[in-house]
Amino acid sequence: MAESTVNVRYMVDDVETAIAFYTKHFGFTLRSSAAPAFADIVRGPLRILLSGPKSSAGRPMPDGRQPGPGGWNRIHFVVVEDIEADVAHLREAGVRFRSEIVTGPGGRQIVLDDPSGNPIELFQPASR
Repeated sequence: MAESTVNVRYMVDDVETAIAFYTKHFGFTLRSSAAPAFADIVRGPLRILLSGPKSSAGRPMPDGRQPGPGGWNRIHFVVVEDIEADVAHLREAGVRFRSEIVTGPGGRQIVLDDPSGNPIELFQPASR
């Protein structure tokens, strides 16, 4: 991988389901798969490491905590044209959203979940 590649690890419940979700809805391609433990997918300079419960990243921490999906850190995808159309398309496909579209000084955003509950933000910058 090039030095300009950004690597993000997401803990997932099911590696195959995660591969299908990201390739279908967000244009990622499968780089390698060792499912059900692990796979990595890429889109431009972004590489997501999908780590299932059987992966080494899924092993308990020394204090007993178990890594798992969820939380609020998230991948941030910029929407260039029409966030409402993208949201409508994803809703029709059965994607779960954590919120509705909100508007702030920088633009409009919405948070959705991947199949394991990891958050993804769609963000459309405000017109300048």
